[in-house]
This record gives sequence, structure tokens and C-alpha cells, in this order.
Amino acid sequence: MEINHLERFRATVNAGKTAIGAVVTLDDPAVSECAGDCGLDFVWIDAEHAPHTLTTIKGHITACRGTGCAPFVRVAGNDTAILKPVLDLAPAAVIIPMVNTAEEAEYAVAACRYPKTGVRGCGVRRAVRYGSTGIFDYLRTSEAEPLVIVQIEHIDAVRNLDAILKVPGIDSICVGPCDLSGSMGVLCQMDDPELNRVIDEVCRKTKQAGLMLGTAGGPFAEWKARHLDWIALGSDWGSMAQGFRAMLKEGGRLQ
Repeated sequence: MEINHLERFRATVNAGKTAIGAVVTLDDPAVSECAGDCGLDFVWIDAEHAPHTLTTIKGHITACRGTGCAPFVRVAGNDTAILKPVLDLAPAAVIIPMVNTAEEAEYAVAACRYPKTGVRGCGVRRAVRYGSTGIFDYLRTSEAEPLVIVQIEHIDAVRNLDAILKVPGIDSICVGPCDLSGSMGVLCQMDDPELNRVIDEVCRKTKQAGLMLGTAGGPFAEWKARHLDWIALGSDWGSMAQGFRAMLKEGGRLQ
């Protein structure tokens, strides 16, 4: 849809470029507006680990509309009751955490699509531009929007990855390296050889399946070598902290 810039995001990826975004944890919609005006391809509005409400999520999604930046929302869990009101805000993508089995992946896809292919409840408002778009035009668009992104972030998901990748309707896999490392007993030890072997396996199989591959984190060069399609390279609070420390260093207060 034009209001969420998904076509622009897809065009970037289809052109062989890596889409660059940032994680948004703060309430102020100016954060997403600024990210878009600075040229980021997407924002990752994090409703799993940040204290977002539906109101603040809507503010960020709306702020993206005039910028060309695609709003992604990571929801708190794989639950129709959680997903339904977020989907009605017309994001470009939803990121669904901790999907560990094919059955859970099927549930996620069904929650994001209307009958007959899914179970999503119908209560449109913003997605039809408040009546400016015909309902049946919107329903045709909704067959492929928003993107359904499932997170592979547990060793159980890796064991079930072949089956997960065969689930129709998944648009992208998002690697969650921190939680994955925790499930392997090496929490945040990103240089662990076995962890990196597993991440490489997930990335290789995702690309072989023809799905988009994404993550949040860095360093960029390592992920680019895994043929990444999209990456959230930083966050709002991280960028602020980096800027504040740079100010203190310039002023001679930090070495």
C-alpha cells in the first residue's frame, strides 16, 4: 500500500540492495519521522521489548507515511489477539518473535490473512484510507500485505527450520542472534563458533528457500556476507547515547 511504502521497500530489496533500518523504542513519533527523513528504508517499532502501546505504535506508523520509510512492527507474541489490532494499523510488516515450529508458523500466517486463507478478523479503517480505497481493492492487496516475518531465535526453531521454511505465506525470516545464543547456553557470546555455524545454516537455508533474510544488529559486513536483504543496524536510544558520548568526548570530558 502507498500509505506504508512496502512497494518501495520491496523495490530496494529486489534491486539487490540491503534495506537499512533502525529499532524504535521511544514513544515520540518524531523518532520515526526523523528516521524516514534521514533516508532509512524501514523502522522496526519494537512492541516486544519496549513499552509501546497501540497508540504509540499508530503514531510511529502514521509518522512514516510522509517519508518513504516502511513501518515494521515487532509484536509481543504469536497471538491473534495481539496481532489483530496491529494489523488494522496497516504496517508494512509484522515481525513475530519466537516461532519455533511449523505449526506456530502456520498460526502466524493465518493470523495475518483474512478468510479463506486465514483467520484475521475484519475491522478495516486506516488500511482503506478511511473509505477512500474500495474494500475489495484493499482485500486483494491484503493477500500479500503486510509482510509476515517470523523470527528464528531458538535452537528448537533451528531444528525445525526445514519444516518452517515450507510453510506457505511466510515472506521473510528474521534471525534473532541474542535469544538464539541464550538457547544454546552462550548468551550474547557472539563470537562463539557453534553459534555462528548455526546462524550461517539458518541464513543459507532461508536464501535457498527463496525467502527474504533479515536481522537486527551488526556488524554489517558479517551479515552482508550471509546475503542479508534487510537489517536494523541500530536503535533510537543507541544513536542518542552514541551522539551524547561523542559530545562529551569533543568537550574533553571523555577519553
